Amino acid sequence: MHVAPTDEDNQPPSRHSALTDATPPDRPPADGAVAPVARMPRWLPRAMVLALALIAAFQLGSWAFHQLTGLLINILIAFFLALAIEPAVSRMAARGMRRGLATFLVFLGLTIAVAGFVTLLGSMLAGQIIKMIEGFPDYLDSLINWTNETFHTELRRVDIQEGLLHSDWLRKYAQNSAAGVLDVSTQVLGGLFQLLTIGLFSFYFAADGPRLRRALCSVLPPARQTEVLRAWEIAVDKTGGYLYSRGLMALISGVAHYILLQALDVPYAPVLGVWVGLVSQFIPTIGTYLAGALPMLIAFTVEPWYAVWVLGFVVVYQQFENYVLQPKLTARTVDIHPAVAFGSVIAGTALLGAVGALIAIPAVATLQAFLGAYVKRYAVTDDPRVHGHRRRSPSGPGVFTRIRRLWAGRPEPEES
Repeated sequence: MHVAPTDEDNQPPSRHSALTDATPPDRPPADGAVAPVARMPRWLPRAMVLALALIAAFQLGSWAFHQLTGLLINILIAFFLALAIEPAVSRMAARGMRRGLATFLVFLGLTIAVAGFVTLLGSMLAGQIIKMIEGFPDYLDSLINWTNETFHTELRRVDIQEGLLHSDWLRKYAQNSAAGVLDVSTQVLGGLFQLLTIGLFSFYFAADGPRLRRALCSVLPPARQTEVLRAWEIAVDKTGGYLYSRGLMALISGVAHYILLQALDVPYAPVLGVWVGLVSQFIPTIGTYLAGALPMLIAFTVEPWYAVWVLGFVVVYQQFENYVLQPKLTARTVDIHPAVAFGSVIAGTALLGAVGALIAIPAVATLQAFLGAYVKRYAVTDDPRVHGHRRRSPSGPGVFTRIRRLWAGRPEPEES
């Protein structure tokens, strides 16, 4: 029998009914039926491979950076050295000389000056060491006599010498010194290779400076090219100003220590003054102590108490230089605040050690001068607090002002 469809059968199935029909009931499968298996999303394997690749790339980059840290520091030193000699090379190149030849002449002059100073200092130091060794028995006799007279002892030089020769300390020291000869030779060769690397990179940076700037600007839009060239020029000016301030402080330090050594009649006073000035200014952190050790040694050969005088003068002058001389000269030549200069040296030392302390001030000065052009400045309001004065209280003058007026015999002003 045929049944006519009703209105409900002609209507489309509702959303609820569709979801009900599409979703299987939440019941265990019948006997012999296979349960549906949940498939892994297609994007998950790709995401896992991408995450593993990123982790591997990060580990590889971190490993490569740690392996190349020494080379990167050498390149950084070479770059600032090239910036320091850039004005001299550019001035010679502007007169028609080839830039490579001008760079070679500048390096040759620096090499001759350093080699001559090291040779003169080495010969002086060798002579003083020989003199000190020859006069060591007399110093030992005077020390033994002073000890016997002061502490009522009966020490003899022969007993002390035999005790030192047969002591375990001397034997172990000789063994360690013999074993450390290879380590010292390795460090010396490594230092020479490092100096050669810095010299080569600085020579290329200075000789091919225009080519390097053109290569850098060729990958930048015109607006960025102007900013890069301006930053380069600022870096040259600030590095030159920093070296000028260091050279001036080296001159002042050398003259001051020369006067002291000459007054004490210490031999080689001019050379020692130059040594103290250069080493204390251009070797950061330990330069002051290394510079003061040699004059103390030479002064000790003349009179042991002279070494104490030299030590005291070095300490006092170092404080004067740190808190008075260096902040003023750095603020004028590099144009940064003394507190900023001091903080930049501390930060540079924490990041890169002695190299960071040496290049921190010119780097911060360059960054400050470059960013100063992009900082918008406004007119400062005319407020007494801007000039360091306190705003006057509405209740009248303060207690100290009233005391000064009473002490001066001036009457209090009448209130209107």
